[in-house]
Amino acid sequence: MELLEERIKKDGVVLPGNVLKVNSFLNHQIDPQLMMTLGQEFARLFKDAGVTRVLTAEASGIAPGIMAAYCLGVPMVFARKKKPSTVTDAVYTAEVFSYTKQVTNTISVEAKFLDANDRILVIDDFLANGEAAKGLISLAEQAGAEVVGVGVVVEKAFQGGHDWLVNHGYHLEALASIKEFADGQVIFN
Repeated sequence: MELLEERIKKDGVVLPGNVLKVNSFLNHQIDPQLMMTLGQEFARLFKDAGVTRVLTAEASGIAPGIMAAYCLGVPMVFARKKKPSTVTDAVYTAEVFSYTKQVTNTISVEAKFLDANDRILVIDDFLANGEAAKGLISLAEQAGAEVVGVGVVVEKAFQGGHDWLVNHGYHLEALASIKEFADGQVIFN
């Protein structure tokens, strides 16, 4: 998606360790017009998948996830990183390692928000090694739901997440696919 690639070139910052900082428009300060455009693109890409629910992870997946859900006309559920004291019902859980933060979180979704009739579209901000996507897929599978696609705003194609998802038969769409970082610059596929 050219608009997104241009925004990454303009405002993204490449940090040591193959980390791309896009906190000025995606995962700290959020550009709502850009998020709506991303949501429209996800809706276009998955319009024939019969999506009944979007599933994402807090916090950075919420903005693109809610816009995709809005454009598809379906609800969005986000997996929490901490179980609130108000949750007393059954939950689905999965362990997720964060490449950026170098920490493992237990994500959870209340069981009443996912069921076996759902056709889930997983949406997230980044795809690196695929840990968040794998965790979200696990939550959907625990509910007996079908994952009909995975949409990511930015993928680092040089890491293993892309290959894992494709090799396991998931329909993956990345709005910006990074081939590599070279001399502090982003090189897109």
